[in-house]
This record gives sequence, structure tokens and C-alpha cells, in this order.
Amino acid sequence: MKRLLFAAVVIIMAVLAVSCGEKAVKKVSEDSKTATETFAVVEAIREAYINKDVSVIEKNTTKDGFREISSEMKNFDSAALNFNPVLVEIEEGTVNFNVSWVGTWTKGGKTTEQRGMAVFVLKGTPLKVDAVLRANPFKYPE
Repeated sequence: MKRLLFAAVVIIMAVLAVSCGEKAVKKVSEDSKTATETFAVVEAIREAYINKDVSVIEKNTTKDGFREISSEMKNFDSAALNFNPVLVEIEEGTVNFNVSWVGTWTKGGKTTEQRGMAVFVLKGTPLKVDAVLRANPFKYPE
């Protein structure tokens, strides 16, 4: 009886070991791909802003988005701008990307520090920034 019980336990453990041996590979969801693309676009604009590369900003924005960002941009000697993603909302062709941001700008020896919450509205394929709502981080230093 003990041998039979032991053999049954060994067989069950062997079956479990074989069935759990491979990890299932999950496909990346469309929402995940969209969120990843959103992060990349906004990060490219942030870096271009710090480096004063207007052509990269224009490449990653719609006409309205570029007009909005470029009209707000002020001249500065140096800047540090950090984005912390908060929320990505994806609805029927529009992505709202909420970020909290902290920035430091230096112009003529004067340093300005600001922080805020911005919502980047992205549209199209590939995604491009169409608007920046709430506290636009690109309008400093004032």
C-alpha cells in the first residue's frame, strides 16, 4: 500500500514538473505598444527641447502641436526637465499622457525652478503630440 501511494505521488509530481516546465509567452497588447510609443515620442520632445532642436520637436508633433509648443518656448542658457509618467489613457485614436514634471532653467545667471502636471494629447499614426494641456513645461523660464 505504501509503495502504491509513493508511486502515485511520484507520478503526480513528474506530471506537474513536466507541465510547468515551459513558460507561456504572452503577446504584447496593442495598448502596451501604444503606451510604449507614447513614452518614446514625449521623451524625444523633452530631449529636443533641452537641446533646442526644433526640427525634432516638429517631427514629433502635429501642426497644431508644434505651433502650441513653439509659441510657448522661451530662450534659456541651459535646462533640466524631468518627466514622471502618471497615467496613459487610450480612447479611439487619442492618447492622453499625464506626467508630473520638474524643471530648472538658467538664463543670464538666473535660475528658475518649476514643477507641474501636464497632459500630452497624442493623435495619428504614428503618434504625434497634438496639444499640451494644464501646466505646459515648455513655457519656462518666464
